[in-house]
Amino acid sequence: MRYLCELPVPVFFLAAVHFPGQTAGAFASAGSDESGKPMRPQPDMVHRIKKLFRRIGPEACGSQIVEFALSVPLLVLFVVGIFDFSGALVLKHRLTNAAREAARVAAADPANDLAKFSTPVPVSVSDAAQVVDNYLLSEKINDCGLNSPTWSNTTGSLTWLAKGTGCTSVSTTGLQVTINRGCISTQTMTLGGNSGTVYLVGTCVSIVYPYVWQFTSAAGLFSRFVGPSNITTSAAAFNEN
Repeated sequence: MRYLCELPVPVFFLAAVHFPGQTAGAFASAGSDESGKPMRPQPDMVHRIKKLFRRIGPEACGSQIVEFALSVPLLVLFVVGIFDFSGALVLKHRLTNAAREAARVAAADPANDLAKFSTPVPVSVSDAAQVVDNYLLSEKINDCGLNSPTWSNTTGSLTWLAKGTGCTSVSTTGLQVTINRGCISTQTMTLGGNSGTVYLVGTCVSIVYPYVWQFTSAAGLFSRFVGPSNITTSAAAFNEN
């Protein structure tokens, strides 16, 4: 048996349709009539069946090709989107872990190194940036040159910004790690029927990481899609000293 589009057709019948001059032996094996002559279909029947397949066959095959051509772009879009968005979520989770570890390390360091706001960079601040860099490398993530960052600080503040020297082709900002050693949060507490606001001083670390979306190229088949060029995450820890 063979399949013509979706219709099962015997092999000897296909031979009769496509090679009418070579079908005597094929139809002879099908049996013989009472006079001993091989049984074979009448020429009119063969002609009618040929005509039927000429009408039905090409249209059925053509519709399948059109359906496949229309579904392939959607399939590619779904597959690329699944891998791309899952990769972005995994990267954000790892960046959050890096920021959390950096905040813990900086919060555990002594605070007496914060007397100078500009240069040199306080040890607790540089330790936080180094923790982020080591975590990215351990997870096989491009650190975008964070091992030798460019530091900046606003005079009179406890916030430092470390910029990686790489990944500028992906994003104009590149990799940025912001470390605030004087991150203040409030908490309302009740004691003896009296409630008040308590100010807690901690260390906040935020990371802005450039990300290249492969989904943008696949979505261009249908419409213009511009995903966020950066993935942002942050974490905080209370200062211990």
